[in-house]
Amino acid sequence: MIVEQIWTGNDYRNFNYLIACTETGEAMAVDPLDYEKCLARAKDYGWNITKVLNTHEHRDHTGGNDAVIAATGAKLLAHAGAKDKIEGIDQGLNAGDVIYVGQTVELEVLDTPGHTMSHVCMLSHTDQPALFCGDTLFNAGAGNCRSGAPLELYATFAGKLAKLPDDTLIYPGHDYISNNLGFTLDREPDNARAKELMAQVDGQDLENPLVSTLGLEKEINTFFRLHSKSVIETLRERFPDLPKDPDTETVFIKLRELRNDW
Repeated sequence: MIVEQIWTGNDYRNFNYLIACTETGEAMAVDPLDYEKCLARAKDYGWNITKVLNTHEHRDHTGGNDAVIAATGAKLLAHAGAKDKIEGIDQGLNAGDVIYVGQTVELEVLDTPGHTMSHVCMLSHTDQPALFCGDTLFNAGAGNCRSGAPLELYATFAGKLAKLPDDTLIYPGHDYISNNLGFTLDREPDNARAKELMAQVDGQDLENPLVSTLGLEKEINTFFRLHSKSVIETLRERFPDLPKDPDTETVFIKLRELRNDW
């Protein structure tokens, strides 16, 4: 499996992806908003885009569908529940489905509601897993829930993402890492790993950005650090009625509430 991460350079700071089979040159475009870059990169490598996958229905992820499909004849895949939100879906996806690209790429569909209620992530069946997570999980952060539900996002993080192998590579839909690390350090000022990483990514080349792992996220992403004493203490400063030993769901929901306006 070859992963080509494409930095769009737009105001939304989107990442697009091409996932290609090493043997056949078939490829799948994930959220190809910048269709010109996606098509050009595929041409450069001699790849044939046969599938387009949308992680969810927001326009900054679906806006390039028509152009890519018109140029390649690719089939469109998205969450089965998004059939009334994304035009022209050829294959509706459900949890546990496996997407095949060429002869070597297998991607398992994870149903990951929260950011929206019709959101999927894809987990590769490779020696080192890779997670293509759209707007569910960001480097050092979590998706907003303006059109979704914080409780569902918590269930996705605690019940699905946190259980994946620590060496899982993380490929998010946007670059928000600097702001997200700032939020981490605002919540957990003594997080030395987050401080170290902030210095590392400051001014990084987004054509070749840091690719984190789930293990690293558990060190620097506040939304995985729900048992941290520092996180809970600083949270209590903002929410004085927080219980003495708050459960992880409460901590997550309060963190998501704070992040909305941070």
